[in-house]
Amino acid sequence: MSAYRSHTCGELTAANAGTEIRLSGWVHRVRDHGGVLFIDLRDHYGITQVIADSDSPAFPALEKLRAETVIRIDGRVKLRDPSLVNPKLPTGEIEVYATDVEILGPSDDLPLPVFGDQDYPEETRLAYRFLDLRRESLHNNIMLRARVIRWLRDAMWNQGFTEFQTPIITASSPEGARDFLVPSRLHPGKFYALPQAPQQFKQLIMVAGFDKYFQIAPCFRDEDPRADRSPTDFYQLDMEMSFVEQEDVFRAIQPVIQGLFEEFGGGRPVDANWPRIPYAEAMLKYGSDKPDLRNPIEMQVVSDHFRGSGFAIFAKLLEQEGTEVRAIPAPTGGSRKFADRMNAFAQSQGLPGMGYIFWRKAEDGSTEPAGPIAKALGHEKTEAIRLQLGLGEGDAAFFLGGRPEAFEAVAGRARNEIGRELGLTDEHQFKFAWIVDFPMYEKGEDGRIDFSHNPFSMPQGGLEALEGDPLAVKGYQYDLACNGYELISGAIRNHRPEIMFKAFDLAGYGRDEVEKRFGGMVKAFRYGAPPHGGCAAGIDRIVMLLADEQNIREVIMFPMNQRAEDLMMGAPSEPTNEQLRELRLRVLPRE
Repeated sequence: MSAYRSHTCGELTAANAGTEIRLSGWVHRVRDHGGVLFIDLRDHYGITQVIADSDSPAFPALEKLRAETVIRIDGRVKLRDPSLVNPKLPTGEIEVYATDVEILGPSDDLPLPVFGDQDYPEETRLAYRFLDLRRESLHNNIMLRARVIRWLRDAMWNQGFTEFQTPIITASSPEGARDFLVPSRLHPGKFYALPQAPQQFKQLIMVAGFDKYFQIAPCFRDEDPRADRSPTDFYQLDMEMSFVEQEDVFRAIQPVIQGLFEEFGGGRPVDANWPRIPYAEAMLKYGSDKPDLRNPIEMQVVSDHFRGSGFAIFAKLLEQEGTEVRAIPAPTGGSRKFADRMNAFAQSQGLPGMGYIFWRKAEDGSTEPAGPIAKALGHEKTEAIRLQLGLGEGDAAFFLGGRPEAFEAVAGRARNEIGRELGLTDEHQFKFAWIVDFPMYEKGEDGRIDFSHNPFSMPQGGLEALEGDPLAVKGYQYDLACNGYELISGAIRNHRPEIMFKAFDLAGYGRDEVEKRFGGMVKAFRYGAPPHGGCAAGIDRIVMLLADEQNIREVIMFPMNQRAEDLMMGAPSEPTNEQLRELRLRVLPRE
């Protein structure tokens, strides 16, 4: 018998009855039944019930135990009375009669409970994360994450990929977010950067001739936090392939992701049909480039029905160039009460409201429209809208108008809300879609052209495509959406220096700037670069979906809070004067 245990707290069964054993673990719960103590002893593997009565030599010490004290128990395994068997526990057929106890690690009063999964303030949970991680649900999430990563690693090796590691300290790169900079002691005034992604390195691995690369890669971005995004660091399944086109990448990664969700999705159906949806179509139909296809609602343009109509608000709006009116069908939503709820939702999103029509049964048995818009449009136009949207009695439609870029995001959120409210969204499944044909460029508020997605992507049409309107150029860029979340982002890479220089020039980066910032990659491409492409899948977000959690911090072992602070370790912290002098830095006071 070892110094601390002969068995874990999750492995004793009826077959061990009558044997002398030793367990070590945390006091999960103590129940005093009038001279008989029942102690749930917990370790990483499970829970064993320990019992002691006044005849036990261990009773006086056990009687004084606090929750979460670490103890060693010696005892004898007994079968439980059949009426007291707990089928929910692997150890539920037995209990251990304690004969000796040693306190290995006493515990103070707890700042938060470990027994049970009741809600508790997140700031306290993060400050005492080591206690929070003892809670069953969070412990299970972290173990799920570990199994997912191991499964992904095995799956990628089985797909013919080789795992390589790329540097953590590197140069700054425009990946669409702020870098975390690291001052150099040996080169005062110069800074390294933590990698936002292994983007350039994985492309250089392809140039070096390794063909199929993957990595479970840590990435660092100084971003504003969201429920589905960490504000500092995250992990991704990063991959790259040589001599491939877009469809080759899809064929390589789909079996991995689909197999992962089938393995760890808890029996929820995984749709094997992954449609290819052009970006423009996704924004029109779903108001999002990461649509939740579990919701069957598809928005449609209905501008022609309002142009020159009696509904003056939209009619006048459509006189302006670049405007349109879109309808969000709402099957079964045909009541004024529901329309009022959706108006309140629109107002919570910063809009004055949403126009609506709902259809009901008329006195003569026909289907008639109702609502202010119906009165202004007249029967003919409202009937045309109903037929276009495929709606009928008991259904409704909601309307948003203006420049699409101004209302698409709200329309997408309204579509999701309508789907949830009406029970149209089948939440017990996983539905995937590739979003393709992203625009290479976008125009900022200052009128400047910049990259809208990954700057290293190959434009569709090559160099010739870059001679026309930049806003019309599409890239070989793609995202994988699942249930309203972006899980994967990737592209076929721009491996031709002359195309790269032109692509960056349109975004305001001159040749000298490209040479300065991406000199290593540009130089490598001059010595024979294969066509290549790949993608990266967000592991944190994948595990969040598999664990059916709404917040990504529930699947990260030691996450930051909403203000990008580590409350447990006290980060970020102020540097010492000695550290600043060594780095030749000075901290300016806040203005």
